[in-house]
Amino acid sequence: MPEVRIIDVSKSYGKITALSDISLEVHDGEYVCIVGPSGCGKTTLIKSIAGIVQPDRGEILIDGKSVSHLPIEDRGTGYVFQEIALFPHMNVYDNVSYGLMVRGESPEERKGTVTEMLDMLSIKENSRFYPAELSGGAMQKTAIARALASGSTLLLLDEPLGALDVKVRTVIRHELKRLVKELGLTAIHVTHDQEEAISIADRIVIMKAGRIVEVGPSDELYLNPSRIFTAKFLGEANFFVGIVEKHVGKTLNVKMGDTTLSVRKREKIDLEPNDTCVLAIRPEFVKMVHRDEGNRLNALKGKIVEASFLGDLMNYIVEALNGLRVQVKVQISEEEPDIRVGDDVTIVLPEEHLLIYRHPSEGLEKELALE
Repeated sequence: MPEVRIIDVSKSYGKITALSDISLEVHDGEYVCIVGPSGCGKTTLIKSIAGIVQPDRGEILIDGKSVSHLPIEDRGTGYVFQEIALFPHMNVYDNVSYGLMVRGESPEERKGTVTEMLDMLSIKENSRFYPAELSGGAMQKTAIARALASGSTLLLLDEPLGALDVKVRTVIRHELKRLVKELGLTAIHVTHDQEEAISIADRIVIMKAGRIVEVGPSDELYLNPSRIFTAKFLGEANFFVGIVEKHVGKTLNVKMGDTTLSVRKREKIDLEPNDTCVLAIRPEFVKMVHRDEGNRLNALKGKIVEASFLGDLMNYIVEALNGLRVQVKVQISEEEPDIRVGDDVTIVLPEEHLLIYRHPSEGLEKELALE
């Protein structure tokens, strides 16, 4: 199981900086997902690890050995592309066995490995089919089997499920995670799908504009992100600008116009009275009721101005009397009252789910921008 170390790696294409002083460690046996907006550098980063792209400076080590100047074939990695890159003139069996054949193994030697991979990915029945005869999911499973059959212990996946429909992606991503763990591999997986990353990654790397913004376990980055951009990009969040009014034990009182909210203090974020701050809360943590709860802590009266059906959820936009617009997601159940656009409601922002940040020096809009 290889460990990967990336040390101060940078790459530019003319005046465009794709990677800027990237440093990252991926541990033995980890499944790491790299996410970020289009053009943030995530594909350039994984191609640099594979040897497809040569960085301008910096060093990449696999198992403690520098591979910065090694050709692709000597790095010991299995690479799965976003485009399903199968050989159209070869059937599934021959596609999967291709790397072993190039390595000089006889047909007898290859048979056991290839059969094992076909079994593990449940595509043995397709072994004599050609790519044009396969579904998108079966083609990508074949590409994954080919990468695994090479014997590589480092699997690099560049948007491997991007071309597949939602249901197929959901099935294959969990199979991928299972295979990586069962085979004792290390995996680095680039994806634009935040839900995909949250569901399968041991750790997530958030990138923006060629830099790493934040790295951490999925639940930590979702529930307690250190950066405002992470809260914005990984899921959805409401953001409000306020002024710290005073410290009250382990909480802060934050003034927003004529409204005061109570927010729990956060480690490593020092705020003093009169400091400008940013509050964030996930829409699913906002509570909404028909009855009047105006005397409850962090309760705001308002009116529903938008409502949309999301399958098992209802998504609402509530305009509070103080002018705040708040997104609320409510799980659908038979017990819930029928709430409609135009209804007066009370929303509650629980202090345990409110996140507080120092206001960015460059401004909130720029911090939240995807570029």
